[in-house]
Order: sequence, then C-alpha cells, then structure tokens
Amino acid sequence: MHRLSYTVVTALLAAAGLAPFTVAAPAAARPEAAARSEVAAAPPEVARPWAAAATETRTGRPGGGGAPAGVHRVAGGQDQTQVISVRGAGPFRIGASLARLSAAGLIDWVAPGCGGVVHAGVTGAWAGVILLAFRDGRLVEVGTATAPPHSPAGAAVGMTFAELEEIYGRRGALIRNDAGDASAYLVRFGSRVELFTGHPIRPGVGYLQVGLASFVERTFREGRTC
Repeated sequence: MHRLSYTVVTALLAAAGLAPFTVAAPAAARPEAAARSEVAAAPPEVARPWAAAATETRTGRPGGGGAPAGVHRVAGGQDQTQVISVRGAGPFRIGASLARLSAAGLIDWVAPGCGGVVHAGVTGAWAGVILLAFRDGRLVEVGTATAPPHSPAGAAVGMTFAELEEIYGRRGALIRNDAGDASAYLVRFGSRVELFTGHPIRPGVGYLQVGLASFVERTFREGRTC
C-alpha cells in the first residue's frame, strides 16, 4: 500500500481505539429501516473513494487508544462481520448516504479528509473491523485490516500474494505502483475492485479495500488520495 495512506489510516485506527477482537459467532443483524432503504436505493456509481490502508499485529488485529481528535460520536448498531465485497460490508453499501447511515445509528465517528472526503468508524459488530470513506456524502470505500472478514472467494488479510493467485487465478493480477516501490493484488468486478495491499513490515496482505476502480486502483498506482 502506498506509504501516505498507511500513515493516515494507522493514525485513525490507533486514535479510534480499534482493539484486538475475536469473532466467535455472527451477531444479530439489526440495521435500521432507513439504512436498508438507502442500501436499496444506492446508485451503482458514485464519486471516487478514499484509498486507505492500515497496519495491524501479526494476527491481523489493530490496536489503539481513544477517538480521533475532532470526531463526532453517534449511537450504536449491529451486523455480521464475515464478508466484505465490492458491494460493501453488511449495511455499509457502496453508494449509501452518510446522513442516512448516521440517522440509523450505524456511524460512530466521522473525521474530514481532503477533497471532500469524510472518514468514518462504525458501531456494533463491525466496530474495529472496517473503516469507511464517504465523498460528497456517499460511501465510496470500505476497508479492513483484520481477518475476518474475507472476500466472497475466501481471501483475507494475512494471506500471501501467492495464496491470492491460487484463489483467483486469471481473475486477479499482481500490480505495481508507478513509483515501483509497492505491490498489490487487484481483482476486477466491472467498475469496482478488491485491492489487497502489502503490509509495511512483513510479507503478505496488510489491508483489503473495496470500491470503485477509477479511484482505488488509480490512487494505489499514483500514491495519492486527492
């Protein structure tokens, strides 16, 4: 993953207090009606997503302290935490409205980024598992530094790029950024992608992000988010 994104999201993860966790069983899904309505109505294409990355321990679990400075906390929510795909994760669907998700009690904190991007943490069973990015009020990226969740094909943080190639075959490809100093594994699904980026310390996958190809891949290749 490009170094700038690792720095930004590592700080967010540490500040947000994403402590080690173990998923013993799926939690009861309780997204509010407003969130369900928003997911159903979400457009297939939205503005570019924020490219994010993060570090975690050898078990793929982040740790940290309190909430980021200047963030705004809202009420809780519940969902299962097993699968992340190019559609999103649980009630957090690409294209969903930040306002509607917040009204449903599914957003924990928000923090502004550059270029009209807002970063957010979530409540309930997904808390400490995923980070969200919104642009112009719409969800444009979901990312995770933990395992689970896994992709629909069974790929997850902690795997090697060779294991990803065994899972995806010709559907995926190992790519390099423009600077030639970072590798990632890219899987295309129409205009959206799964992008598995490297860990800054050990070999293998350190972060999985899903979103629009027009932003996720371009941001990795160019090494910038705005």
